[in-house]
Amino acid sequence: MKTDFEKLSQSCSWKDLTEGMMIFEGGTTRAFNTGEWTSVKPEFIADKCVQCLLCVPVCPDSAIPVVDGKRGEFDYDHCKGCGICVNACRPGAILMEGVNK
Repeated sequence: MKTDFEKLSQSCSWKDLTEGMMIFEGGTTRAFNTGEWTSVKPEFIADKCVQCLLCVPVCPDSAIPVVDGKRGEFDYDHCKGCGICVNACRPGAILMEGVNK
């Protein structure tokens, strides 16, 4: 059974979903705004950032963009608010409610 991911919605039956552990299309994660799942979001303090980029590889959702070798603002459409980046940020340039270093 294959599923057209564009037809997925909350009214979709579980019977219409793709079987587990099967991938039929590439690059579909961009189509799902998984950032809607969270109620907390990290805050980027640009003045404190030293551009070490240690936060980038630890983000499980690639929600921290790097453009021309510099870290950008969070991609809140895909950030799930896990807080891993807060703990990876040594200069304290990322803050988030409920996450302490």
